[in-house]
Amino acid sequence: MPDDIAKLNFEEALNALEQIVKSLEGGQVSLEESIDIYTRGTQLRQHCDAKLKDASARIEKITKLQDGSLGTTALDDVE
Repeated sequence: MPDDIAKLNFEEALNALEQIVKSLEGGQVSLEESIDIYTRGTQLRQHCDAKLKDASARIEKITKLQDGSLGTTALDDVE
C-alpha cells in the first residue's frame, strides 16, 4: 500500500476512489493511464475495506452485554 493512500482517512480515500471512477467512466484517459488509475483505485478500495473492518471491530469491542459485562456482538445487533 503506498504511503499516500495509507495516510488517508476513510472519507478522503472514498472521495479519491469516486474521482477515479468518474475519470474511467468519462473515457478521457489513455489506456496506459487507465491501467495506472485502475491500480490506484484497487488500492484505495482495499484501504476503505480495511478502515471499515477496523471501525466495525472497534464498535464490537465496546459493546456491553445485558448483564453489564463486556462482549462482542455483530455490528447489526448493536442498538
